[in-house]
Amino acid sequence: MNRYKYLEDTALEIRKLTIESIGKLGVGHIGGCLSICELLSVLYFDIMNVDPKNPKDENRDRFVLSKGHGGPALYAALALKGYFDKAMLDTLNRPNTNLPSHCDKNRTTGIDMTTGSLGQGFSCAVGVALGARMLKKNFWTYVCIGDGESQEGQVWEAAMLAGSQKLDKLIAFTDYNKMQIDGTIEQINGLYPLHDKWQSFGWHVQVVDGHDIKALKNAILLAQNISSKPSMIIMDTIKGKGASFCENKLSSHNMVVTEDMWRQAVKDLDEMKVRPCN
Repeated sequence: MNRYKYLEDTALEIRKLTIESIGKLGVGHIGGCLSICELLSVLYFDIMNVDPKNPKDENRDRFVLSKGHGGPALYAALALKGYFDKAMLDTLNRPNTNLPSHCDKNRTTGIDMTTGSLGQGFSCAVGVALGARMLKKNFWTYVCIGDGESQEGQVWEAAMLAGSQKLDKLIAFTDYNKMQIDGTIEQINGLYPLHDKWQSFGWHVQVVDGHDIKALKNAILLAQNISSKPSMIIMDTIKGKGASFCENKLSSHNMVVTEDMWRQAVKDLDEMKVRPCN
């Protein structure tokens, strides 16, 4: 099978499992989960050096989902990768679960950092990358932040440190789906021009279609070859991507999902013909 087609199919499966797990629970942060499925597919099934059989390997690559409310999508990717049984996804955010709504490294195998308080996960990722350098470790640190999260001052304090320290084993992604809980990004606290902001903090910056597998992979490979700078890949994404009941809708930040809604969305995805990659 064409490698890009495989990664597209994997992203589709991550999307379906995410919709199912949130749908069975009946409520959740579905919009911001569905906008990062392609990223998770590329990272966990092509780019990152990780082993589900040895999840605590000191030399593994790290991924920090700073926008911790996207946890259900990350859980779906981890289950597909083999970190735990897919049946566990049905326990999402239920009593005594090991899959809480926001990521918790003490409860979920494969989670590298507890996140949810916006901005803090990004600071932790910068600390991980700096620590790796001090310990002379060669692993990569990857981190995904939200666009609404990028309004937090803590993000820019960490960005300044990473740039000044030239942390070139650090690759960050902004999920630029242009919506947050109370409105559009530009209505609440606009980020434009986001590319220039990151560049001014000493980062190498790229802007890609966050739902284009090939573009994402190529951007990561380019970032890996940038020396003396951390890299930011701004992903142009659609909130709620792939589910008609929530796609590009402000209400998808945290919404009620009925059984009819999630079953129809999964059916639509099953019938979707993923376009071939060249």
